[in-house]
Amino acid sequence: MSGYIFAIVLSAAVVVFLVTLLRRRRIREKYAAIWIALGVAVLVLATFPQLAFWFARLVGVETPVNLLFAGGFVILLGVCIQLSSSVTSLEERTRTLTEEIALLSLDVRTSRTPREAATSADTVAESADRAAETSETGPDPEDELHVR
Repeated sequence: MSGYIFAIVLSAAVVVFLVTLLRRRRIREKYAAIWIALGVAVLVLATFPQLAFWFARLVGVETPVNLLFAGGFVILLGVCIQLSSSVTSLEERTRTLTEEIALLSLDVRTSRTPREAATSADTVAESADRAAETSETGPDPEDELHVR
């Protein structure tokens, strides 16, 4: 089996696998879109290999393989950055939810009314939001004046 046929079969299998994962809701659309696009691009390049040579000449790269490696590196770097961003926001949300659960648990143990407990949890959520804003923009100069 030639390399082109192998690439065609493999990329078609990857696209079918990704569509199956998407239909079973094992992967979200925003993640599947880039992988399906990449699989289709590999399928097109495997079907029409002269496109890779033409594009390499157009960009000024000596061989198409170097261009494919560079493109793959850029795509994987973008995926890593996007996933790091998602993990960071999920960690912040987990921390906030953990604090809210701890306060609600404390409220249940101290037998406060549900309304008082909800007010306390809202106050913590607002404090966490302010802390997140402060960490992004830096400390508020007015807050420093009131502390001193």
